[in-house]
Amino acid sequence: MRRATWNADDVTTPYLASRLHGFGTTVFAEMSALAVATGSINLGQGFPDYPGPPEVLDVARAAIGTGADQYPPGPGIPELRAAVAAHQRRFSGLSYDPDTEVLVTAGATEALAAAMLSLLEPGDEVVLFEPIYDSYSASIAMAGGVARPVPLHPPAAEGGRWTFDPADLRAAVTPRTRLLLVNSPHNPTGTVLSAEELDLLAELAGAHDLLVLTDEVYEHLVFDGARHVSLATLPGMRERTVVVSSAGKTFNVTGWKVGWICGPAPLVAAVRTAKQFLTYVNAGPFQPAVAAGLRLPDEYFAGLARDLQYRRDVLVRGLRDAGLPVVSPEATYFATVDVRGVQPDGDGLAFCRALPGRAGVVAVPSGVFYAPEHAHLGRHLVRFAFCKSDDVLGEAVERLRRLA
Repeated sequence: MRRATWNADDVTTPYLASRLHGFGTTVFAEMSALAVATGSINLGQGFPDYPGPPEVLDVARAAIGTGADQYPPGPGIPELRAAVAAHQRRFSGLSYDPDTEVLVTAGATEALAAAMLSLLEPGDEVVLFEPIYDSYSASIAMAGGVARPVPLHPPAAEGGRWTFDPADLRAAVTPRTRLLLVNSPHNPTGTVLSAEELDLLAELAGAHDLLVLTDEVYEHLVFDGARHVSLATLPGMRERTVVVSSAGKTFNVTGWKVGWICGPAPLVAAVRTAKQFLTYVNAGPFQPAVAAGLRLPDEYFAGLARDLQYRRDVLVRGLRDAGLPVVSPEATYFATVDVRGVQPDGDGLAFCRALPGRAGVVAVPSGVFYAPEHAHLGRHLVRFAFCKSDDVLGEAVERLRRLA
């Protein structure tokens, strides 16, 4: 499987190894450049434009200019590893040894890539849900693996949720399957896997002796009473699951690139072997700051979700006022719309290219999150980010009403 791209990178990058053909410059770069060139509001990229909590930022400021500027320990500073383990106990009930079962990484992206590189043999298959966060397919390809996507289907009505057909999931598992890659809360759809869906994943993992890699970076950004449950908490799953999360989304510090993995010591040791030859270490002054953040009281995490839910509601109302049917997400930073009501040919890419001129707003076509053979499933869908300040989000909504 190769991710849909907007150019032929094997022409523009002739030295690129064949396993990375199809992973060249994507539409994200085009949309960001359009935002700058047109003075549009960029709701395409998922990063907040407001600062994180001072309790976290102040620790980082104090650490700069000290010994924390130098190489931290390879697995991460003990303070952060202990904080990650305590955070896992507090929010999932899972116990991990900070010394052998926790590893600090350069964001969740490195954690995922290191896991693929260390756990997959060439030809091993990875079952995952589509639309797919953009780094997954590239990491699988770099490891010599094969992605086997299972489509998530949008609801027939606006009040529903994205979900998958259990028959599709069962059919995707073959004798070559090595790994289940589970992203919940899910980017870009915003769905949160239900108890029944998690049970099915656990059943398949056990029946086929599969390893599991879970991406839980949006674990605290869950709305409307929905509840994130880590697949690792289900019976028999801890011993086969590597759990990935990060600080970026939880503390509004996406540029710090501090992530972590938790899992059984043998799996963490395997991932650490690959990770040490990628970044080796990272983010020395930021590691004690993230440790402080993970120790914040429960009210901080609950307030974070309430704040994002409010911003989601502002954007969802604006999109509906603009005549764009939207699936209100259960979690994450993103809302997905069906553009066929305002773009008769249903071409989400064409809609996004024209949107800066029509409304002064930038979004991202969801087709880029699908394999080329499945691109038709997302052709008419577009993703908007709502993790923006009140002024920016309010102005974006006013501009979008021009489409009505």
